[in-house]
Amino acid sequence: MSELPKRRRHRGIYLLPNLFTTAALFTGFYAIVAAVQDRYTVAAIAIFVAMVLDNLDGRIARMTHTSSDFGAQYDSLADMVSFGIAPALLMFQWALSGMADLGWVPAKLGWLAAFVYAAGAALRLARFNTQVGHADKRFFQGLPSPPAAALMAGMVWAFHSLGISGEQVLWLAFLMTISAGGLMVSNVLYYSFKDIDFKGRVSFFVLLLVVLVVVFISIDPPKTLFAAAFCYGASGPALMVWRRWQRMRRRGDSMS
Repeated sequence: MSELPKRRRHRGIYLLPNLFTTAALFTGFYAIVAAVQDRYTVAAIAIFVAMVLDNLDGRIARMTHTSSDFGAQYDSLADMVSFGIAPALLMFQWALSGMADLGWVPAKLGWLAAFVYAAGAALRLARFNTQVGHADKRFFQGLPSPPAAALMAGMVWAFHSLGISGEQVLWLAFLMTISAGGLMVSNVLYYSFKDIDFKGRVSFFVLLLVVLVVVFISIDPPKTLFAAAFCYGASGPALMVWRRWQRMRRRGDSMS
């Protein structure tokens, strides 16, 4: 008597967190379309919206216990579009493409800078995926791609709101693009905020502080968001310099 064939289990995917990932991918793609059409403010806002959605999909997956390998890989691919390709293209369209007017060498430097940023985002995401479960959760190694994208999109949004064109700040845009790309693949440590307990009780002062931050951002979103991204981007090198100075100080005290 022959045995009945075993039923194959069809492995599905979790819908809710992947919906948010898809929404983040959509906004990243929309930012690319808007940047190509020279709608720089819309493109920058779309990148910031993608950051919010990217943060939500992971939290929802953990809260609903729907984390999966598929979701992690899908999230990385969406991040590459939203925080790698979209910011690089936005900065190129807004400023770096104007370097072609300065000669053939600056023209090549312009698109190479955009590529350095995109490649840095890809390498950063690949390294992050290989370090999951091994690295110190309190810190990121290298600047995460969402804050790097916030630096790029925030600069475009803030300067564009001030009436400053990309051609007026060509070399500043070039330096920002190269720096953001380099920091993503560096060994500079950045605080991850993952050790903060968002589920626990907090004092009334903390809640008031959060409200004040939201109000402060709403007063002038382009400038405040860019300032916040710049401060976070600079915090890593500043912390590295501080730690080295502390080590040199302790070494000098031990030798005295």
